[in-house]
Amino acid sequence: MIEFYGIPNCDTVKKARAWLDARGLAYTFHDYKKEGADPAKLEAWIAAKGVDTVLNRRGTTFRALSEAEKADIDAAKAVALLTAHPSMIKRPVAEHAGGVLVGFDPAEWEAALC
Repeated sequence: MIEFYGIPNCDTVKKARAWLDARGLAYTFHDYKKEGADPAKLEAWIAAKGVDTVLNRRGTTFRALSEAEKADIDAAKAVALLTAHPSMIKRPVAEHAGGVLVGFDPAEWEAALC
């Protein structure tokens, strides 16, 4: 089973969900807006993929942070920021038996999930 994390109205999340549906791959959807972000999951994703992969620095939420909040982001600081601001998590995130995928790259997803 694939655990799929994101925000329903995100275009990339919509594309990834359509991709999963087209292949008949079963998944459960975790909506950050309603359910928040689990710090333990964030720690595991950052350990597996790195802060720079999991933290979306291009979004408006990140850009609205103070300079102090943006400075010197290590794994622990990233977990705290992402827990407080789940919209800064790069979307989507998919946990599967073989690991975790961050962001939607159809070729990468095909190799990992099919």
